[in-house]
Amino acid sequence: MRFRKLINFTYIAVLSSGFTVATAAPPEADTPDSGHEAIELLEHSHDVDRSAAMIEHDAATAGIISEAPFARVTKNLAPAGRGERIAPNSTTDVWAHQGYAYTGTFNSPCGGDPEAGIWVWDVHNKNQPGFVGVIPSPEGSRSNDVRVTSMNSGDILVHSNESCGGGPGGFEIYNVDDPTNPVHLASVRIDELNPISNALFGGIADVGVHNLFLFTQGSSDYVAVTAETAFDNFQIYDITDPTAPSLTSAWGAEELFDPGVGDETVDVGRVLAAALDLLSGFGASQNKFLHDVTINSEGNRAYLANWDAGLVLLDITDPASPSLVSVAIDPVNGSLDGEVNSHSVWPSADGNIVVEGEEDFSAWEGVVPPGNLTLDGTATAGDPTIPATAISTDDGNSLEASQTGNFGSTDGTSVNVTSGPLAGSSFAAIELATAAGSPTFATTGTVTGELVWIGRACAGDPVLNAGDVDPGDIAVVRRGACEFEAKANTAAALGAAAVVISNNQASSPWSGLRIWNYSDPANPVLASIFDTECSASTSPGGNCDPRGTYSSHNVIVESRGDKVTAYISWYSDGVLAIDVTDPYNPVETARYHRAGAEFEEENGGIQDIWGIYKEPNSPWIYASDRNGGLYILKEYGAGSAKNGKK
Repeated sequence: MRFRKLINFTYIAVLSSGFTVATAAPPEADTPDSGHEAIELLEHSHDVDRSAAMIEHDAATAGIISEAPFARVTKNLAPAGRGERIAPNSTTDVWAHQGYAYTGTFNSPCGGDPEAGIWVWDVHNKNQPGFVGVIPSPEGSRSNDVRVTSMNSGDILVHSNESCGGGPGGFEIYNVDDPTNPVHLASVRIDELNPISNALFGGIADVGVHNLFLFTQGSSDYVAVTAETAFDNFQIYDITDPTAPSLTSAWGAEELFDPGVGDETVDVGRVLAAALDLLSGFGASQNKFLHDVTINSEGNRAYLANWDAGLVLLDITDPASPSLVSVAIDPVNGSLDGEVNSHSVWPSADGNIVVEGEEDFSAWEGVVPPGNLTLDGTATAGDPTIPATAISTDDGNSLEASQTGNFGSTDGTSVNVTSGPLAGSSFAAIELATAAGSPTFATTGTVTGELVWIGRACAGDPVLNAGDVDPGDIAVVRRGACEFEAKANTAAALGAAAVVISNNQASSPWSGLRIWNYSDPANPVLASIFDTECSASTSPGGNCDPRGTYSSHNVIVESRGDKVTAYISWYSDGVLAIDVTDPYNPVETARYHRAGAEFEEENGGIQDIWGIYKEPNSPWIYASDRNGGLYILKEYGAGSAKNGKK
């Protein structure tokens, strides 16, 4: 909702402020999974493809692109125990503390359902974890992130809130000295801080928090949060008294464009210019909003994964006054397709090595339907009245070339042509999610009729073949330039009973890791990138399941002696352990990867690892699978893979 308000206002404000900017159509809502809808100010065609040169470079550098899921690893990750939660796309992040593990909940079920919230697991026995109970999310909200640690006031749990059904944002604080009896201490709601940006964007109140991190400085305790405001995404709260949290400071990537603009209270044009800059990044998803934050163990450095603003390092020695140390960004050499999408980050113990994860869902979309698209995220009077599904660019090209006369059906998961020029064609599809009241194929059932191409279907666009759309038909539109909601409403106005969104992007690779040399924190150097076989590929096949997601997701780094190892949750690639002791030569040392019909039945779907937590100085790793719940893995020593250790 934040992005929607921001972009809608942008066009109004530009017209009234005297600013001269390149004109662009309103955006589409995209990739809500990571909590940062991709703002598309323009249609993107990926006209610059740098992947070939980067793949050649990696192929010549031993160990950079792994042979996943059959990498020649020297160690082995094997499952020890399982906290089963079979519910598609439901489990989010994971954390563990003092013999208990905690996993979050995504959109479904939404808060108010007894299964929505933080799931608590007793993991004293790693081989047989026991379910303890659920710390409930506020009604209408989801709990994406959870952190637990020992602080001055006791064992403190903080979880994020994001609305998934009209509920509140912010975060909740609990005492979990007894994890079987968590005690609620406080709720925090977050509003836009800058009065000008708040007024410009129509009032931004009670926003979500996507990620957070707990840290201590002496006798003072803090939580750093990713607030889904327009400005001041990075916020620090003093929770020394966890029953009375208070805002300590705030900072946002707008300060990189114009230092001091966050405190501006007079110049409307200055604030507007900074807001526009926050939408001027790279590639398919151009926002510069904060996604994640990690604080070092001393509590004096904050590493901010700031999407297309890059990797930001702040000095928070004084939490009340964060100061910029450096920005690490290299869109040309730092990824295979020129994106940035700084999503996750973790430093080594000494801070000399920093591992940054890129998240990118704009991959394979020439041949695979785009996932993680949202038809409508907020309940309004203009909600779509028909369901929507998405197909790949290539499949859309086929329907565009044969615009009328094809009759068939769609149930949201496929589009099937039974008669006409394309008779016998079956196109894979993914239904657009909705968090509001718009209908889904589950409520409408399969829709049957003529598949009629009507163009892009944005306001001001010519509507093609309008006379061929009869009541109950299926409208086919091209993605781009406006929100999916607008396209659906155009189709519904013609009498269509469903809309098919055909993608507009060429195939590109997924995304991996950037490993940075921070021996001089003020001048970080990109040491290397790391991709798996599937994250580097531009199309499915071989070891890469077309249903899979092969973007990296979260990372945690452990320093033990002179070894530095990154542990990554990599969605359908599973869990990876990568030796980054030499940041210029990262080497995969272990992987947990499962596939096949037997595993999918056990897991409730294909492997889809979201969260990762490494128990310090131990072999135990906790991973959360979006479909299957909690997995406890054990890392065995060198030679275990060769010896077949399981």
